[in-house]
Amino acid sequence: MDDEQAWSPAKSAELYQINGWGTPYFRVSDKGHVEVVPFREEGGATFDLYDLVLDLEARGLDLPLLIRFSDVLADRIRHINECFAKAIQEYEYDGKYRGVFPVKVNQQRHVIDEVVEHGKPWRVGLEAGSKPELLIALSATRDPGDFIVCNGYKDRAYIETALLAQLFDKTVIVILERIEELDFALEAAEKTGVRPTLGVRSKLTSRGVGRWNTSAGDRAKFGLSADEIVRVVDALAERDMLDCLQLLHFHIGSQISSIIPIKNALREATNIYVELARMGAKMGYLDVGGGLAVDYDGSQTDFHASMNYTEQEYAYDVVSTIKDACEKASIPTPTIVSESGRGISAHQSVLVFEIVGESEIGAFGPPAKPSPDDHRILAELYETYQNIRPKNLQESLHDAQQGKDEATSLFNFGYFSLRQRAQTERLYWKCIEKILETAERGRRIPEEVLALRDAAASIYYGNFSVFQSAPDIWAIGQLFPLMPIHRLDEQPTERATIADLTCDSDGKIDRFIDVEDVKHALEVHPLKEGERYFLGLFLNGAYQEILGDLHNLFGDTNAVHVRMEDEGYMVSAVIKGDSVQEVLTYVEHEPQRMVERVRRQAERAMRQGLITVENVKLLMSHYEDSLRGYTYLTGD
Repeated sequence: MDDEQAWSPAKSAELYQINGWGTPYFRVSDKGHVEVVPFREEGGATFDLYDLVLDLEARGLDLPLLIRFSDVLADRIRHINECFAKAIQEYEYDGKYRGVFPVKVNQQRHVIDEVVEHGKPWRVGLEAGSKPELLIALSATRDPGDFIVCNGYKDRAYIETALLAQLFDKTVIVILERIEELDFALEAAEKTGVRPTLGVRSKLTSRGVGRWNTSAGDRAKFGLSADEIVRVVDALAERDMLDCLQLLHFHIGSQISSIIPIKNALREATNIYVELARMGAKMGYLDVGGGLAVDYDGSQTDFHASMNYTEQEYAYDVVSTIKDACEKASIPTPTIVSESGRGISAHQSVLVFEIVGESEIGAFGPPAKPSPDDHRILAELYETYQNIRPKNLQESLHDAQQGKDEATSLFNFGYFSLRQRAQTERLYWKCIEKILETAERGRRIPEEVLALRDAAASIYYGNFSVFQSAPDIWAIGQLFPLMPIHRLDEQPTERATIADLTCDSDGKIDRFIDVEDVKHALEVHPLKEGERYFLGLFLNGAYQEILGDLHNLFGDTNAVHVRMEDEGYMVSAVIKGDSVQEVLTYVEHEPQRMVERVRRQAERAMRQGLITVENVKLLMSHYEDSLRGYTYLTGD
């Protein structure tokens, strides 16, 4: 390879598209490591992610390790608020902006506390979608003027709690999402003597795009139809409580990758807002819901894992549409509320895990030339292998596939031995390897041959659980950026899918971000004897932690909060991952009782002469140490 073709960190950055999805928080350094950039300012301090992982391991934190960057979370909050501030200034909007963080996106206490802390300059509030989340919101928002929006399915206790919280020095708004909740609110108001502050969620006809497009429309899970909204207005007016209705809310889905559905929804919602004000409601808030997308693949398109707009364009469209509608109707402009949980929290964390092994697809060693006594299929396959040329790749592929199929058929009918079948498969995979090697040197690769690259990809085994740390990969086909965090100054010459530690065949990652659509194998480096290899799963700070399950009893990973200080970084919080005995108690096993049961069996086996005292001691030591240990591999 000459100097012009030599691999470089810049080529790795291009290959893994980090300059797209990672900007401005992640980049590849000249050293060939992933670098974390906590602040947007030029020349600011950075973290070397690989060195940070080694340092955290030296502190006793085993992989897999979830690293949350507090400064990135702070910057996301600042950035979104400044985008709205800029839009409000440029459009001379008379109202204000109040962002709220939906607790359901990441309920971890340290995350919620940091959202509240970093959001203080902009008075960022919280959105609760259930009774437990309301309890979190009430505890976490402790300053005068704090803001809570109450969504989700509500019973009487939920609404009574919210109404009583209105007596605190904060703003708590109960949003009616089902018509039945109006009666609950009226009963709670009478019982507590608190005049409620209410909102209504509208079922818009405008819909989002992608997986969550049914969040709006007639069949949406939550929200009131136009008829039901009018019924709410009439019921409140009859009780001289129309001034209690102050907010309109809509939500057309999460991860809305195109700006067009957002614009359509805004036009419809602003008209409803105007009509409510004309009907006498004391409107003061317009909650545009969530949906602000994250560019997971860096393509800046309307692909479901991307977004074809910026946060600033989003803010411009929201502010300008609401202003135009209110000016046209000669009504005051409302406080704009948004619930951009994904946009706030996705970037702030990365899961780092180690590759602990691999399984190669194919054959080892050079192809063996068949003897004259071997079956003709072996001779034909060997001849196919010898004659592979750039001009006959497709023909050679078909010949190799035919030979393999014939051998499988003969084996199934008992005419081929296991050894003969093994020889056939070895020759077949050698043909595939040579076809791919020859194709790489050519200019035009047939589609059939191109598809072989995925079939021939290795399997790299990672010390993590998809179901625990990235369940959306399994559940909804979510794409997350995944790449090595070091060796990026070397060319990745292998292709692999990533399998986790669970025994479930769905515990794998075989869909990766690509420049166009999706690729089914990731470019990786060959594993080196005695050297460790780390991958990072990025932009997973929204939803993944709370959706994770205990498949195969792999529990929560170790997690740390890292923030930049004047003299380097500081670990501001360490959250130890689950031990084996902790996850066993989740499924109602009693660790001490388990120890005693195994000890009794060991004693019985020892009395029968089946096991020695030394081995009993070793067994019980391993058993008890395992109960106290991490649920993942630790290298011990």
